[in-house]
Amino acid sequence: MLKKLMLSVALSAAVATGAWAQSSTTDSSGKMNFVSSQKPDQWLASKFKGTDVLGSDNQKIGDVSDILFDKTGKIEAFVISVGGFLGVGSKEVALAPSSFDVVPGDNGSSPKLKVAATKDQLKDAQNFAHYEAPRPTSTTGSGTMSGGGMRPSGSPSPSTR
Repeated sequence: MLKKLMLSVALSAAVATGAWAQSSTTDSSGKMNFVSSQKPDQWLASKFKGTDVLGSDNQKIGDVSDILFDKTGKIEAFVISVGGFLGVGSKEVALAPSSFDVVPGDNGSSPKLKVAATKDQLKDAQNFAHYEAPRPTSTTGSGTMSGGGMRPSGSPSPSTR
């Protein structure tokens, strides 16, 4: 449980740093608030992306393909790419940070994330849907068909009628 809490706090802090830089970079006295270094219990989003995800059987079932966070910098979910071969045929599922335990990597390699699920359970889970903003409707011109627009081939031009 402590590992889950530390992971959530560390990742929230790493992601929120960018949000702080965009919203407010000064404290109440007007001084800049710089972060001078990364701490051992903090992960950078660039390092976290691609982290192996292990299933309940300790076998790799996917990797972190993205991180979903809100406008305050709070991490909502880790998007996991599951299945497929070399990225082809894989699907994405999103799980809350509390779904993961951080486990040490083998022989000093990077830590990994572990979930209490199997590869098949994640393959059967609902796909994660990326948000797509509504497309603006086209409002060009007055809606009439006059003018110098393109005409289908074989149609006479106004000057040859």
